[in-house]
Amino acid sequence: MTQRNGIRGSSDPSLHSETSKAFDLANGLDHDEGQVAAADCGQGSESGDPVAITGGAVTAPDGGWGWAVLVATILVLAMTLGFPACVGIFYTDLQNEFHASNSETSWVPSIMTSALHAGGPFCSVLVGKLGCRPTVMLGGVLSGVGMVASSFTNSIAELYITAGVITGLGFCFSFQPAVTILGHYFVRRRAFANAMSSTGTALGLCTLPFLGNYLHSEFGWRGSFLILGAVLLNSCVCGAVMRPLQPKKHRGQLLMDRTPVPSEKQAKRESRLRTAWRFLVASVKEHMAFDQFLNNRHYRVFAIGITFMMLGFVVPLVYLVPYATAHGMEPSRAALLLSILGIVNIVVRPPFAIMFNMPWFKGRHVYVFASALLFNGLSNCICCIGAGFPVLVAYVVMYGLSMSVVGSLMFTVLMDIVEMRRFPSALGLLAVMESITLLIGPPLAGILVDSTQQYFYVFIACSAVVASSGLFLMLSFLWLDKKERKASQQGQLSAQPEAENPAADASPVCAYSDRP
Repeated sequence: MTQRNGIRGSSDPSLHSETSKAFDLANGLDHDEGQVAAADCGQGSESGDPVAITGGAVTAPDGGWGWAVLVATILVLAMTLGFPACVGIFYTDLQNEFHASNSETSWVPSIMTSALHAGGPFCSVLVGKLGCRPTVMLGGVLSGVGMVASSFTNSIAELYITAGVITGLGFCFSFQPAVTILGHYFVRRRAFANAMSSTGTALGLCTLPFLGNYLHSEFGWRGSFLILGAVLLNSCVCGAVMRPLQPKKHRGQLLMDRTPVPSEKQAKRESRLRTAWRFLVASVKEHMAFDQFLNNRHYRVFAIGITFMMLGFVVPLVYLVPYATAHGMEPSRAALLLSILGIVNIVVRPPFAIMFNMPWFKGRHVYVFASALLFNGLSNCICCIGAGFPVLVAYVVMYGLSMSVVGSLMFTVLMDIVEMRRFPSALGLLAVMESITLLIGPPLAGILVDSTQQYFYVFIACSAVVASSGLFLMLSFLWLDKKERKASQQGQLSAQPEAENPAADASPVCAYSDRP
């Protein structure tokens, strides 16, 4: 089953002529062409997107300096996506220090993860104004300052602001531009690059628990937060590596189609309130893909399924260490469980990256992704067997295998179902939707623990949520594909007139066929 996104499969010749240069991957770049300009992402463009869609001669290198960007992205993801799960190491200390309940303490990683996703629209604006490289570096500064400030807090509410909001926004400003610019450096090898970059999360899960546990035993939670803040500043170094792609000619031209900004004379004639309202509406349309959510059925289904999935996907990582220590396991062995989870991800994600880049998987990514979600949800039931170290090791191995597939294909599926030029705004809207369930998931689990005094109920609930979201995605995409195949078979005669008028297509960015 293959897909036709709005760039490669469009029948509009004008659209094809505008985008063929940016996405012509067969020829690649030689060594000299691979050396992109060392200017900020989007210089000369209000959009900040690094690949020229109109007028320029930029082609995605699919290698060259892109490999350095890939390594930098791996490190950024290790320090951002892998960090919130390590807060569980300090979970008991935070409870004792601030005399907080499970629900109150769980708000710390919950707010951090929610801010990581909810800051997507703000991040998109910053990328448009500053570029990808400065935005990643700004995120590194924010996350580092947030964790340093957290070491001086005197209440759990202050920790919500420093470790939750400030550090979470810093993670967002580092993570999303890194993923976006990677998608422009790799197109033909995009599935491979995305899968390899997802090993960054595994790298963080593998190393940060060891580091956090060592710092906790030597310096306590306050000293650990101070040192971890310094570690997070390394995102600035990674951001400096992310040089943008620039067209060799016509650098003054816009890199992407944008709604023209009203002239100064026109703005003066309008009232300030009306101007501000129009700017707000234009920003929302630009950085939040509501049109994709309304018109692209595949994106709508994917966004709903991922939003519901996030209600229970990260909760086991937050409560795994407290669950183990509550049953008498030593904190060092409990932290080792997270490291084993990271090691499993590191070992299996590179082979998955190579496998998912094979032609057979093109168009089938979403079904592999949904199957992995189903398996991931069911794996949470293993924790109900017991809390012994062998049982929990078996659990993290099963969880890690499915998590590897989910992490490898998350962005690949999104890039399959929307145009690449709309990817930042589609990711922004999806991130905001995810942030709602990410925010309420851990506190709801904390309420469940406080009311039942048992942790395994949390894993049962997470199993039901994640498995049901996987089934929803699988059945929904099967239904959409069957409906499109049936319409294609019955309306082949009307296909040519529709191709001549692509504006009549309600969902031009994604169409699937039944064979690869």
